[in-house]
Amino acid sequence: MIAPLIGLVTKLEEGIGSALQKVHELGFPTCQISTYDPSYFTDTNATKILELCDIYNIQITTLWAGWPGKVVWDFIEGPATVGLVPIATRQERCEIMKHASDFATKLHVDSITTHIGFIPENPTDPLYPGLVSDLRDLALYCKNRGQFFCFETGQETPVTLLRTIEDIGEDNVGVNFDGANLILYGKANAVDALSIVGRYVRGVHVKDGLYPTDGRDLGRETNLGEGKVNVPLFLSTLISIGYRGPFTIERETMGLEQLEDIKRSKDYLVKLLSGLTPIH
Repeated sequence: MIAPLIGLVTKLEEGIGSALQKVHELGFPTCQISTYDPSYFTDTNATKILELCDIYNIQITTLWAGWPGKVVWDFIEGPATVGLVPIATRQERCEIMKHASDFATKLHVDSITTHIGFIPENPTDPLYPGLVSDLRDLALYCKNRGQFFCFETGQETPVTLLRTIEDIGEDNVGVNFDGANLILYGKANAVDALSIVGRYVRGVHVKDGLYPTDGRDLGRETNLGEGKVNVPLFLSTLISIGYRGPFTIERETMGLEQLEDIKRSKDYLVKLLSGLTPIH
């Protein structure tokens, strides 16, 4: 079996040099590059990123692309502000996704990833057909560049995610599976959800969290192993269904606390994976 790749989500907003230096200094061979600012999508920045990846021997596994403007991560304002679902911002954000795809091409990266948003659970919702059409257009745009278009789990139930992928109908639509997000949004048990969308998983965020305790706010993120994801079972289930892609740590704390959390998560993850996956 193949030795598991371990990576880190790193944000260009930290500064391109600082972001990639952090990946290197923390000892990660892979990363997901993340940004909410499309002004980073330039030839100059692509050249700089490629040079630093060559120097540090880092592989970029996906470009995580967000969007400028108002985004509220909760259950009240979230449906109208998160992702590509909201009508008011959809076309602008879909164009940003295309720019992200172009930038990923310059980085020689074969996928882009984003949150789609609160996809309607009811397939007869008037929002749904237009959303599927716009997502199919994005998938085709990526396909023409040899890329996957990946949904990060979170705001939708696994069944709704599955139906949306099926309705798009393109073979380059994948899932960046974030089990903690499913917990934080109260949408599913992370392990059970793999039985629904596991065959589409092309990337994984390794983090942990707790279920919501009220109907307005998301649950709370925790250190790896201290939440409800059941990380050992989650990892073993991924491996049992054939996942051999990167395991990418995401920790949304700040500063020195974040660095310590990442180091702790890495040690925990390496220990678990070394016990689950024979390496030769």
